[in-house]
Amino acid sequence: MKKSVNDKFLTVIQKNTFYFFDSKFEEGYEGYINSLKETLLIVKNKVETEGLKKEIFEWLLTEKENGLRALLALTGFSNEYLKRLTTIIRIVDNPELNKLVFKQKWYNENNPDNIQEWSDDKISNLIQKNEYFRKGMVNIFFEGGSIPFLANTIPLFELKKLSISKLKFEIPELIDTLIRYKEKGSYSGMKENNPETLVAEILSRQDITYETGDLKELIVNAPANKRTMDFIIPNKKNPLIIAESSFLATTSSGQGDKSKTEISIDTLLKAHYPKAKFIGFIDGIGWYVRKGDLKRMVTGYEDVFTFHSDELKRFEQLLIETFRK
Repeated sequence: MKKSVNDKFLTVIQKNTFYFFDSKFEEGYEGYINSLKETLLIVKNKVETEGLKKEIFEWLLTEKENGLRALLALTGFSNEYLKRLTTIIRIVDNPELNKLVFKQKWYNENNPDNIQEWSDDKISNLIQKNEYFRKGMVNIFFEGGSIPFLANTIPLFELKKLSISKLKFEIPELIDTLIRYKEKGSYSGMKENNPETLVAEILSRQDITYETGDLKELIVNAPANKRTMDFIIPNKKNPLIIAESSFLATTSSGQGDKSKTEISIDTLLKAHYPKAKFIGFIDGIGWYVRKGDLKRMVTGYEDVFTFHSDELKRFEQLLIETFRK
């Protein structure tokens, strides 16, 4: 018998579980959490009795199955951020950073221009098998915050997690870790933390207006392929520059689809807004390590910029040339 709308409605209301959980999974995961806690208590005891030594944390990474996870939990440094940092270390050639992580002892990639991000298993295996990589990772947590290159590359919110005080289990630093865990989502989502604000600031400084949203001609002529534009400069009625922004700090399987979309949008804009320049702000390590998708992505734009200070100046010059003629 076919159920009425009200019957289906009442099913959801009356049989609502509120929060789904699987008891077996919860018990298993609670065991994992307890393992991390007990591991950190052992480390805390070692630090208190033996003093703060790098060897203690090398022991942690070598002897404890979840040693790396425990170290990340103590400092608040996420696994994903560690993967990004490992990639950056492999990419750049900074003498002080190289020395800190013993890079010459574990780095042997033949084609550094085509670097792919390492998996969790790759990093874990290298920690176990290469003592210099392991020592380098420990050094990052002990001294990373003092390296000028990292201080200028990593946001302060994350850099503060590389504090030797956290490794001492000092109460204020543990509270700091808790707060950063709690506020990470809010911090990431704040408008002021979006690199697009830099573009808006340049437009404001040049006293140039912009709009966001859909373009009328695309709504009418290509409703299935239209997309919301980040910057329509100076307005939707007479756009001279249309800019899209894609800053990726992580890799994503959707990057390939995104690059295809931008190419199709470029074709539409050329047909319906021939006077407008379609440009992109493409930046972030997520694009750096997906060079195939990056090459496809940039073909969809007349020009591309990053959020590097030099590139922002070049964008500002484009505005001057476009609107001061």
